[in-house]
Amino acid sequence: MITVGSVSLLILAYLLGSIPTAVWIGKAFYGIDVREYGSGNAGATNTFRVLGKRAGIPVMLIDILKGFTATKLAVFVGVSVTGGPHSNLINYQLAMGMAAVMGHLFPVFAGFRGGKGIATLFGMVLAVNLNAALLCVIMFIAVLLITRYVSLSSITGGFTYLVGVSLIYNKNTNNMVVIFGMCICLLILVTHQKNIERLLKGTESKVNLFKRKDA
Repeated sequence: MITVGSVSLLILAYLLGSIPTAVWIGKAFYGIDVREYGSGNAGATNTFRVLGKRAGIPVMLIDILKGFTATKLAVFVGVSVTGGPHSNLINYQLAMGMAAVMGHLFPVFAGFRGGKGIATLFGMVLAVNLNAALLCVIMFIAVLLITRYVSLSSITGGFTYLVGVSLIYNKNTNNMVVIFGMCICLLILVTHQKNIERLLKGTESKVNLFKRKDA
């Protein structure tokens, strides 16, 4: 059932996701728009690459928080629609979380030029399934340490979530969560299309995990 309250909360989730953390921090503290440098994305990875960890860490944490907070707001959608916070809560969580991710990808506050949504997606996954989120983190870090490709690590993390909710947590998972996992994989593949092309050509940039960017 669609109500004015539920639509309003979806819009709120989108606006929350639209907060262009990388752009605002870059302009406020460094006088630059990170989208004009590096990969051209307004996300945590490009912020680390362009501005270093002092800017990258807060951008990453805030972007994760955007997805987490928007997803947790789903309890209010449940109240608005059904009068009870536990009715179909997972479906509302997925809708609210995806609204925030769309906001990060196409932020109204930054000319609809955002990032790739990985940190915000992770915040959403963290709110929906902690165990699956931890599994994604382990795989992300493992692939990053081995290959030093952030893009490949992100893609692997997305597919790890799908496998996790489909197999490992199957008994406690409803179909919508599995479908959501498929959507995550598709979204990551779409947003990382150029990265995949560079990976296949062997021209994708690697990260130096031990380089000191900040003086």
